[in-house]
Amino acid sequence: MTTMNVSLPEELKEFVDTQVERNGYGSTSEFVRDLIRREQDRQQLRGLLLAGASSPSGPIAGDEYFAGLRARVNSAD
Repeated sequence: MTTMNVSLPEELKEFVDTQVERNGYGSTSEFVRDLIRREQDRQQLRGLLLAGASSPSGPIAGDEYFAGLRARVNSAD
């Protein structure tokens, strides 16, 4: 694992220390790794949402569509 040093103002350091203590992180590094993973997930989700928003529209999911789903679910019982 690689080491990275980060300088924080005292106010942010206190915030991080509080988060580590309150949320059961084993260390400051664990907290920062979790934040980075969450940001990666957020960016991936954003990319998927943008791709979906720019894709062509599909068929309309109306009453008939949902009735068909219900029938499939009920027949699986």
